[in-house]
Amino acid sequence: MNLETPSVETCPRCLKAAPLCVCAKIEPIANRVFVLVLQHPQEQDRDLGTARLAFLHFSQAAFKVGLSWPNLSKAVGRPVADPKRWGVLYLGPAILPPEAQGRDIVVLDRKGALDPAQDKALDELDGVVVLDGTWSQAKALWWRNAWLLKLRRVVLDPKAPSRYGKLRKEPRRESVSTLEATAILMSRLEARPDLQPRMLACFDALLQRYRDSRKKPPPA
Repeated sequence: MNLETPSVETCPRCLKAAPLCVCAKIEPIANRVFVLVLQHPQEQDRDLGTARLAFLHFSQAAFKVGLSWPNLSKAVGRPVADPKRWGVLYLGPAILPPEAQGRDIVVLDRKGALDPAQDKALDELDGVVVLDGTWSQAKALWWRNAWLLKLRRVVLDPKAPSRYGKLRKEPRRESVSTLEATAILMSRLEARPDLQPRMLACFDALLQRYRDSRKKPPPA
C-alpha cells in the first residue's frame, strides 16, 4: 500500500494516513507537568514519527512546528513563571558520569554538571520540552533557541533499545522515539507507572499497522 498517494485519507487529529491511525487507542491523561513538543519543520517521517502521538496523550500539552521562538513563554503560548522549573530532554552526553550509573533519568544543571539532588530536581519540574526531528534537526533546534540553556537538562539512559527495531535506524544506542522518551520521563514525573505501558501500547499498534501496510497483497 502506498500511503503517500492523495487517494489515501489522512486523519485530521494525528495527521497520519488512515491505515496508520491509532487515535482510538489514545485517552488523554490529566497531567500536572506540562509537555511542550517542538518539531523541526523539515521532519519528514510522517508514517513512523511519534511526536504528535506523544502530544495527544496529555491534556496539558502543546505541539509547535518551527525553528525558533524568542523565549519559553512564546513557545508554550502562555506566561511561564519560572523557566528554572522546566526541563528539556537533552541531546547528550552519551556517557553519563559514574555517580549517575543505574539511573534511567538524570538531571544536569545549566552548565552540564550532575545535579546533586536528582529526585528533588525532577519533582520540582513544572514542564518539559521535547525536541523532535532527526539528530541533526534536534541539534539545530537546540542551538537556535538560546533560552533552552536556562532549563534543567534531562538525560535519558533507556534500559531497552527503541521498539523501532529494523524499521528505523537510530543514531545512538540510547536513542529512542519521541513517544518512548516522553513515556519514560512522564511516567516518572507524574508518578504513574501505568503511563509508560499505555503509551508504548499505542506505539506498538502504530508499528504493527505500518508493517501490515507494507505487506504485498497476495497474487490474484
